[in-house]
Amino acid sequence: MGIRVRGVVVCSVGLAVVVGLVAAGGKKPTGSWTQWGGPTMEFRADSTGLKSEWPTEGPKELWSRDLGAGYSAVLIEGGRAYTMYREGENEIVVCLDATTGKTIWQHSYAAAPREGHVHQFGDGPRATPLISGNLLFTVGVAGNMLALDKKSGKVVWSHALWDEFQGTVLDHGYSSSPVTYKDSVLVLVGGTGNAVIAFRQKDGAIKWKAHDFKNSYSTPRVLNVDGEEQLVAFMAEEAIGVDPDDGHLRWRFPHQNQWGQNVSMPVMADPQHMLISSPEAGAKGLKLTNVEGSETKVEELWATRKIQFYHVNTVRDGDWVYGSTGTMGPAFLAAINIKTGEIGWRERDFAKANCVLADGKLYVLDEDGNLGVTTVTPQDLVVHSKVKFLDRVAWTVPTIAGTTMYVRDQKRLRAVSLS
Repeated sequence: MGIRVRGVVVCSVGLAVVVGLVAAGGKKPTGSWTQWGGPTMEFRADSTGLKSEWPTEGPKELWSRDLGAGYSAVLIEGGRAYTMYREGENEIVVCLDATTGKTIWQHSYAAAPREGHVHQFGDGPRATPLISGNLLFTVGVAGNMLALDKKSGKVVWSHALWDEFQGTVLDHGYSSSPVTYKDSVLVLVGGTGNAVIAFRQKDGAIKWKAHDFKNSYSTPRVLNVDGEEQLVAFMAEEAIGVDPDDGHLRWRFPHQNQWGQNVSMPVMADPQHMLISSPEAGAKGLKLTNVEGSETKVEELWATRKIQFYHVNTVRDGDWVYGSTGTMGPAFLAAINIKTGEIGWRERDFAKANCVLADGKLYVLDEDGNLGVTTVTPQDLVVHSKVKFLDRVAWTVPTIAGTTMYVRDQKRLRAVSLS
């Protein structure tokens, strides 16, 4: 395996990589991205001083390196980068120097995809790791969950989610990323009594498990729902809200398609207004109200099939959501109002794409490997620069930490400067 650092290829031996150069003149990267969706799980980076336009070759590359198959996003903390990939029959959790791309440690374990796995879209990990304190939590394509010491890569505890808890075995592999709440790490599993499980972070003991919902491919999120903290999850046939302290069901709202594939996370404009969207079923606007002495009341405000967010993410800015809508056919970048369902625009400037908001700009990476920097408002999409940057299929959401962006496809991981 080779690593390219500002035009110089450095060879690696075993797990160690000797690199005598660092990117950006020796400066360590600033900012952090410690979970799926970044600091607030809204795919938004608190970065400034980012360029609005690039030269024809794209943003300046700091380093690049080979990386195996997988869609796990890149985490950044304390000058280190963490992600996952597949190599043969093994899944690999890797910790890199964020300024050079060199390997600091890696943990490899046997994890063949389950029988019936759809190999068409690859066998690499789907879920993104999670950093909490000194631990790194990961879940692989076959539902193997690990808690590792983030400094050394040593396994602290593990669970086989599908085998131990008879979870929902998914054709495209386990995809939900873990989330934290207080001293727990919460995961979606599916199956009788195990739809949602809260493990104690320090030792993996079960704090609670509840419900019979089938799991899908979406990641849950703890949100303020009308003044109350709730774990909001998009299961196979419904969106639900549960008390993250004990798993008590607060509400459920049916939303299903023929594949049982709800992927894109629910988005909230404020503590009461939520948007949910998936293929075939389209998008719906919900109003959630907590009624004293009873469960949360859910009211459908609007519905449309013109917006169908699939396996890509969305970005909220105020009451508006921006994202790529479309299933197996052509895709559009689109703007939709969470509260009213008004569609501001739909444009075909990119193929199916993921996006991240930073410094007033929307960075877009489509599945064909095109990377763009744009400005979005409810009225318009302006593309400032667009460049072919990665190979197809580029389905991983970019990570932005400080002025550095980390992007990957099924072959390579690249770090580029946005400043």
